[in-house]
Amino acid sequence: MNRVHPVVLVLVAIASVQFGASLAKGAFDLAHPATLAFLRGAIASVVFIAIAPPRLSGRSRRDWVVAAGYGVCLAGMNALIYLSFARIPVGLAVTLEFVGPLALGVVGSRRAVDLLWVALAAVGVVLLGAGPTAHDPVGIALALGAGALWAAYIALAGPLGRRWQGATGLTVGSAFGVLLLAGPGLALAGGAWRDPRVLGVMAMVALLSTVIPYGLELHARRSISAGTFGVLMSLEPAAAALFAWLVLGEWLRPLEWLAMAAVIAASAGAIRTAATRRARGQITVGNTRVEGA
Repeated sequence: MNRVHPVVLVLVAIASVQFGASLAKGAFDLAHPATLAFLRGAIASVVFIAIAPPRLSGRSRRDWVVAAGYGVCLAGMNALIYLSFARIPVGLAVTLEFVGPLALGVVGSRRAVDLLWVALAAVGVVLLGAGPTAHDPVGIALALGAGALWAAYIALAGPLGRRWQGATGLTVGSAFGVLLLAGPGLALAGGAWRDPRVLGVMAMVALLSTVIPYGLELHARRSISAGTFGVLMSLEPAAAALFAWLVLGEWLRPLEWLAMAAVIAASAGAIRTAATRRARGQITVGNTRVEGA
């Protein structure tokens, strides 16, 4: 893997996440989205426990609070985006979800250029409802809710990493998230959790959308700047739309592609602006992801 350019690793990670997202939606006729989100988290947690077992003794109350908060955001983000997929196209849902990290990146800023990025993203969101076919407002709200939790998840990643060594914080947070989703996931499961097709698909999704991209991105971040990484991550909505078309046959209208382009441009611009400020010694909040759709 050392011979592979880090940009290639990030692009493969993006493709892996969004391919997994489309596979998960393809299983919605077999099980409820909440059940699938629970199974994805449970399988991923087992893998993380195997590769990054945490030290639990001697932990402070604050350590556990941060890990639990991280897990709540992780589980909620994944559950809401899956529920959104059930109502609107995957590409649109991921585009709307990206508004959360974008807002986090410019929060509190009074610089005109940051306000420009926010306005451009807002134009993209408005365009999604400007077409001849109105999109499900609940699906839109769910995707935006997932974006808000994604922003909180990013904000907690720093404190989690400082309190838990390596990937052990992710292991503990993921376990908390699984406990949170266990109730609704099992209550809505019916016999789905015994269906080998469901288990097989979600095992693949857990690897594609969680384990594989985490490993690739962790390796890539050792030799790639935060700004470049963030700009590459801005391609997520386009990748989501592409794989939704290939796997599910979902194709967006020209106006929806324009809306997506506006959000991607806003996200990339905000990240580049933040990277410039970091280079000048100014503090900002960057865009990063360990988990995703």
